[in-house]
Amino acid sequence: MNYSDISYILVMLGTVAFAVTAVLAVIPKQIDLFGAIVMGIVTAIGGGTIRDMILGVPVFWASDLNYIWVAIASSIVAFYGYQFMERKYIYSLMLYLDGIGIAMFVIQGADKALALDFASPVGPVLLGLITAIGGGITRDVLAGNTTLLLKKELYALPLTFGVVVYLVALNFFPNHADLLGTICSVLTFIIRACSIHWKLHVPQWMLIEKGKMG
Repeated sequence: MNYSDISYILVMLGTVAFAVTAVLAVIPKQIDLFGAIVMGIVTAIGGGTIRDMILGVPVFWASDLNYIWVAIASSIVAFYGYQFMERKYIYSLMLYLDGIGIAMFVIQGADKALALDFASPVGPVLLGLITAIGGGITRDVLAGNTTLLLKKELYALPLTFGVVVYLVALNFFPNHADLLGTICSVLTFIIRACSIHWKLHVPQWMLIEKGKMG
């Protein structure tokens, strides 16, 4: 099994986690099966779809429908098995798999922007972030939930750090993209995993207290 095979398996596990956590997030709103599947698909492929639309290229899942089938299957399993999925250790597992997914997607998104020479150096960072969290933000908007960017949870910050480190390192070692991508994905996941395990939040100095606003 080579690097591409391992990467593909991890991306699919991330897709499963995206769809499952999406369905679990919207079930309290009394959503039906069809709505759950739509939410699962939107979350799983939404970020990459938005990225490809911005880049003006064919959407990634058009040439590999496994992304769609995996998202649909995962959504159905989560819908009918939500009581099992909501168990603490299962839900925690999904969060960690989600962390693997976003850590890989942010690098993939940046790589795709780089390959097309899109608005460097800012473009790859933004499109990496959109790839990783665009689906989750779209889900929250559709469901009327607080979006990921408005939460104190360490979610987007580790992604930004990981992709910036990757792009800076790539300037010095342009012939080692795969190795650097792996290292930065692992680094990003470790930070995200620590935030899940210890329930870490955005540092206080990055927040504005309500009493000091206006």
